Amino acid sequence: MTNLDLPQQVRQKQCQFLVVDDHEVVLKGTIDLLRRKYPNADIQTAKTVRDTVERIESTEPDLVVLDLAIPESLNSSSEATSETGLQLLKSLMQRYPDLNLMVQSSHVKTLVRIKHNIEDHRGGFTVADKSLSGQEMLTRVDWALQGVTHTKDLQTGIEVKPQWMDVLMLAFHEGLQDRTIAERMQISYRTVRHYWTKIYDALGIYPEDHKQNGKSLRIQTEKRARELGLID
Repeated sequence: MTNLDLPQQVRQKQCQFLVVDDHEVVLKGTIDLLRRKYPNADIQTAKTVRDTVERIESTEPDLVVLDLAIPESLNSSSEATSETGLQLLKSLMQRYPDLNLMVQSSHVKTLVRIKHNIEDHRGGFTVADKSLSGQEMLTRVDWALQGVTHTKDLQTGIEVKPQWMDVLMLAFHEGLQDRTIAERMQISYRTVRHYWTKIYDALGIYPEDHKQNGKSLRIQTEKRARELGLID
């Protein structure tokens, strides 16, 4: 079973969502969109950092949809800033490394400040600017639930970690499959799959590209890696 098979299965179970935003209208709009695709979902909300932490501790949601500009608390002196949201994200990724996250914000560009944290996160991580259509937003929800990393809007350059380079070399120079790569690198098969989703994101290769040109992500990855000189 591939990752691309998972959305259908996800829709067949009762998903638990946590939607975080301090604007009532945005909260309602996001909930309405999620209800269309996940009518049986358990959807909870939070408006502050404090509420978010408490909800996650008590419910362990399948996905957190998070705005960056939120206040620490409902205290009148607590200001809603994107820096607050970034610090919350860093904390959540450290405490819950497998938590699926989708940032839905008008300040997505600020995520470049924590790009390394995102790259190390094992759970799904997608980004949706609030200007995106409802359908595109739901597509990013699907990807996050699959465990896909999609930060296309944040690309500022190519940075490939040494472990990812090892995967590229073993796959495209030696022609090894993922399980054999895991054995050679003395890591788990799951970690190899995790490295692949990070490699795709670093090289700017995403699921929608496969739909448009019919080429597999691996073929596109090999072509892109060769173009960049990462492999011969």
